Amino acid sequence: MNKIKELDDFINHIGELLLEKKAEKILVFDVEKFTSVTDFVIICTSRSTTQTKAIADYIRQNMKESNSLPLSIEGYENLNWVLMDYANVVIHIFLPEYREFYDLERLWGDANSYKIEDDVNER
Repeated sequence: MNKIKELDDFINHIGELLLEKKAEKILVFDVEKFTSVTDFVIICTSRSTTQTKAIADYIRQNMKESNSLPLSIEGYENLNWVLMDYANVVIHIFLPEYREFYDLERLWGDANSYKIEDDVNER
């Protein structure tokens, strides 16, 4: 399987997991042209530290079952902003005020991006 197909499947799987745990405002940025650190950045919002923990734990467990372990997880102690580094994909889970403050959408604003939405929300 080629790298693009694998990454696309990986991102879609992460998106499904985020939706299952009710993450909001999920955006995917293709940052490959802008940084050598990663290819894609996924940003989402959670409504509480409890939800942030649930999302991070759910992703970690499901990805572990798929034999994909994060290189690192940052912010798990406070749960205001959790970063999960899966090498080619970095996931950011923010509480609303932290997402607004750090404004990663502006940082990656020149990158191609798209939303991941639940079918119910698309109507």
